[in-house]
Amino acid sequence: MKKNLAENEKAIWILKTRGPQPLTAIATELGITTEGARFQLLKLTNEGLVEATTIVKGRGRPQQIWALTQLGNSRFPDMHAEVTVKLIKLMRETLGEPAVQAVIAANEKSNTHKYLNEMEGLPDMEDRLRKLVEIRNQEGYMAEYQKEDSGYLFIENHCPICAAATACQGFCKAELNTFQAILGEDVVVTRIDHILAGARRCAYRVAPAGI
Repeated sequence: MKKNLAENEKAIWILKTRGPQPLTAIATELGITTEGARFQLLKLTNEGLVEATTIVKGRGRPQQIWALTQLGNSRFPDMHAEVTVKLIKLMRETLGEPAVQAVIAANEKSNTHKYLNEMEGLPDMEDRLRKLVEIRNQEGYMAEYQKEDSGYLFIENHCPICAAATACQGFCKAELNTFQAILGEDVVVTRIDHILAGARRCAYRVAPAGI
């Protein structure tokens, strides 16, 4: 996805994966001067893709923070969203809610099996998490992970099935179940940010059981 963005739109990727950022941080990520970054952001503002808000912290100078607009977020679209939502609706109307849940359960089982096969021979939790990030990136989730004192933070900056998950939140529960199953019984996976709840991203704390 990143490779598909024009050079002057790389700031969109930064704001999507890092959240709202000050000008200096964006310039550093882009490897250009603050004036160069400001020029790009103003161009993106004119296109309705980003916007700036001013915040004041303590007695310091006000700081501009840049973020994606709704139009900017649409540069990372749902995959086949309209068709998927329509199919879920038709299934619910013609076959009933149990049929929808049965399909979600079957999809969960299939994904868990697929991920476990990909992780065969990786007993270490971090190696498995690294592999999960790789797989989810291939599926369009813009995933990453970060080390923490008590474990790891697994982050998905984009949800390519957001429309389907909105229509049926069983998909989100199934994903959490899959993550728990593939990362092992000796860890606990807890969702702490959820796009459907209004967060910028979905994020999960992965920590050894008992912590």
